[in-house]
Amino acid sequence: MDGLERLADDICSAATAVAFTGAGISAPSGVPTFRGDDGVWDKFDEGQFTYGRFRSDPEGFWEDRVDLQREMFDEAYEPNAAHEALAAMGRGGDLEAILTQNTDGLHGDALESVLAGSATEETNEPTILELHGTSRRVRCTDCGKRTAADPIFERAADGERPPTCDCGGVYKPDVVLFGEQLPEAVVQRARSLARESDVFLAIGSSLVVEPAASLPRLAASSGSTVGIVNLESTPVDSDADVVLREDVTEVLPRIRDLVET
Repeated sequence: MDGLERLADDICSAATAVAFTGAGISAPSGVPTFRGDDGVWDKFDEGQFTYGRFRSDPEGFWEDRVDLQREMFDEAYEPNAAHEALAAMGRGGDLEAILTQNTDGLHGDALESVLAGSATEETNEPTILELHGTSRRVRCTDCGKRTAADPIFERAADGERPPTCDCGGVYKPDVVLFGEQLPEAVVQRARSLARESDVFLAIGSSLVVEPAASLPRLAASSGSTVGIVNLESTPVDSDADVVLREDVTEVLPRIRDLVET
């Protein structure tokens, strides 16, 4: 039995299977990555997008954030075969949760699509936990109101910097900025899912940024079968049961097909 077949077999017999994804799953959809060759941080100074700067210079922060948003989302991205495979396994009840570092919302799009296209009434809806928030929303720092990001970015692009809520509070992109803590409830939920998992798949992530790096190790220490699907090596490879150096858009559909057989 090769590694791919083992993962599929273990997912079929698992009470709880969890997927964790990073930028490598969205790159095939055209979403720019932040690091690496021609990454976003080669074009922008990441030091300008800190939580401290947002608090001290919201006008300047929003000016630069509009430019970053244009670079990141200058076109409409669609879920790829890897997103769709995970969504299908979630719909079928084979995947309990998808934990993601990505803020692009493509996991939600894929799940919405497979649920809408389901030919049966009996479907499951896996948890999608966006560890770093979502670029599709903004949040008022005073009243906490969340609203769609696009109209607010349009206001900022037209000169309203910073854009403000009806209550007078400043809107902030609903993502975790450098220097900002991840929401504790989200972190604890992710850790609980990792501990409870029988199978934990880490997909398209370099696994060097915390808490990402700790999640597969936490799963492994709890007895979970840990699989890593990533084109490059990671610091967690030695803790994994299966490591696949293959394209996520090819591997995940194959795993899905084996699981559904």
